[in-house]
Amino acid sequence: MNFIMQKKLFIQSKTDNSKNESGIRLNKYLSDSGICSRREADRLIADGKVYVNGKKAEMGMRITSNDKVECNGKIASLEEDMVLLAFNKPAGIECTTDRSNPDNIIDYIKYPKKIFYVGRLDKNSTGLILMTNDGDLANKIAKAVNCHEKEYFVRVNKKITDDFLAKMANGVPILDTVTRKCSIKKTDDYTFNIILTQGLNRQIRRMCEALSYKVLDLHRIRVMNIRIGNLKTGNYRNINKTELDELLKNI
Repeated sequence: MNFIMQKKLFIQSKTDNSKNESGIRLNKYLSDSGICSRREADRLIADGKVYVNGKKAEMGMRITSNDKVECNGKIASLEEDMVLLAFNKPAGIECTTDRSNPDNIIDYIKYPKKIFYVGRLDKNSTGLILMTNDGDLANKIAKAVNCHEKEYFVRVNKKITDDFLAKMANGVPILDTVTRKCSIKKTDDYTFNIILTQGLNRQIRRMCEALSYKVLDLHRIRVMNIRIGNLKTGNYRNINKTELDELLKNI
């Protein structure tokens, strides 16, 4: 049985969307509807792909119960039931809500409700991705994982040395910064587990490349307290109440 948490949304009606303080902001409305995250909503609005009552939307607009919101030609409506899934992403699937991309994660999962991903894994990486229809929850998790743990299993192309482990643990210069100190443990000559508390773009791959290693396999096994466990590749499961309660305490 799916674990569902009820959420209540109160929307006041008003006709002047651009200036009045009632209703909710358009980017929040889109994220709450399950279309995308707030950040992606801002991009879609800026790109002219969002319409309110038949007119091109403007950044900062507020939406009321009387308004009709369209995004990429689809009607956006608020969901009443919160969904939070753990998904084991296969290699080749992309973390994008762009349905024109044949490898998009949304069409792969085929979940009966509108959902979107929280955080990313690159196309060649596998493992745990959280999926939800709750924009506020997604934003809170996304902010929290920049200071809470994410754990990965990694395979590289050559033997792992003590020098490599020490440099990875103490921070590697990439992307005009030095990565935070992290926990890393060698599991055999070519594999290691690593726990990060930040989320730079392709961070582990870039760290390894900076030390003349190439990542062959990268698999995320944990986000905060949520573990992938025995979940088969390509499958998803509902986050249970115990997991959700612990997660909410930390975001």
